[in-house]
Amino acid sequence: MSRYDTDYSQMGFATKAVKSGEGPDPVTRALNTPIYETSTYGYETAEQYDEMLERGAAWEPDLYIYSRTTNPTTSALEKKVMALENAEDAVITACGMAAISNALLSNLNAGDHVICSDDTFMCTSSLFADILPAKGIETSRVEVLELDNIEKALRPNTRVIYLEALSNPRLKLSDLPAIAEIAHAHGCRFIVDNTFLSPCVMRPLDWGADIVVHSGTKYYVGHGDALCGIVAGRKEDMDRVRYYYDNLGSHISPYDAWLALRSVRTMPLRVRQQSENAMTLAKWFESRPEVDYVTYPGLESHPQHMLAEKLFLNGNFGGMLCVHLKGGYEEMCRFADATRIPPIATSLGDVVTLMFPKKAYGNLIRISTGCEDVNDLIADFGQAFEKMK
Repeated sequence: MSRYDTDYSQMGFATKAVKSGEGPDPVTRALNTPIYETSTYGYETAEQYDEMLERGAAWEPDLYIYSRTTNPTTSALEKKVMALENAEDAVITACGMAAISNALLSNLNAGDHVICSDDTFMCTSSLFADILPAKGIETSRVEVLELDNIEKALRPNTRVIYLEALSNPRLKLSDLPAIAEIAHAHGCRFIVDNTFLSPCVMRPLDWGADIVVHSGTKYYVGHGDALCGIVAGRKEDMDRVRYYYDNLGSHISPYDAWLALRSVRTMPLRVRQQSENAMTLAKWFESRPEVDYVTYPGLESHPQHMLAEKLFLNGNFGGMLCVHLKGGYEEMCRFADATRIPPIATSLGDVVTLMFPKKAYGNLIRISTGCEDVNDLIADFGQAFEKMK
């Protein structure tokens, strides 16, 4: 047995983030996983090729025929994700919406019904409002914090319950164990989008979810330089996802997979700093007279704070907070325009603090904290408040 065949499954999360799925390249001994920029793979004989095609149809790991289906760089990332999510298997897609779409479409057909939270990312909302119904799939949007709403929405043809663990943008935290119990009692798949938290903060599969999805662009990549989607769960479920992923052409490029692989190694460090910064900022904003309210699961004022203490890991509450200023749209714009460190931008989970003023949600400012010195962020937000005067 090679020293590089070490089993990391019983080691700490940070060790898994650095070591799982990787080792020296078997050909060159390069320590970093190479970028396998190839579309296809050559075999010695027709018989060997036929054997690979047959085994590939069963989704055996580490078989490479065509890079739309499998690629060694992407496979290394999948193995790392499996370790971090406590999953049997994982599939890497081109972006977060590809992950969500493949997870849903591999479990839903015309005539089926799916229940979804009423607070989700706007493209997820479009998927449930327009695309799924157009394909003959019935959808219901409910407030999932009230478990009775889920029970009442269930139908004989309900196949999936879908939600965001911490919702975008209102930061509602769902009771995953309780909802998993409802889903499984009615024979439903429970799919959880954990983009806003990352496996550093919570692992939905540990709390009863069947499938977890991420926009890996966010905390997994974390540097604003690559798109990535993640689906993880049992192998039988991931085999079905792979079938859809392959047929729909949802694959990630080897280069973006390599960028994500590079980034995951530092995710525990980044998320810990982002969580610390978010907690400090949330308390500071809550003390400001210009602020109406702050939403952050680490604050005792958050409606699901006690649930967060139960479900979240290592005292981390994530890097996302929302600030609602007193006043209206004009005040929100004046404050955002006066800041200097955080760009006004979409996305989240970056090493750079990002600010997203959301008029459609009652002039709410969504802040994704980065890894800057928190005192510099406080000073910047403080001078923005001064300029508003």
